[in-house]
Amino acid sequence: MEAEAAKYIGAGIASLPLAGAAVGLGIIFGNFLSGAFRNPSAAAANQQTLLLAFALTEFTGLLGFVISILILVVF
Repeated sequence: MEAEAAKYIGAGIASLPLAGAAVGLGIIFGNFLSGAFRNPSAAAANQQTLLLAFALTEFTGLLGFVISILILVVF
């Protein structure tokens, strides 16, 4: 296998967390909305937790993207 092909395969594998982040965001917001519809008075108290979970999940996806770009550019 050529080094160029291995580089593209590695970058593709490194970008898989983007799919996981998309699924994670769907689960996070879906569960938040489900809980907010069941108990609207508690929704405001859980909003900070929602934003923290959103930020951490999005960071995971962006980290995978940055690593895949680094594999393509640096190596």
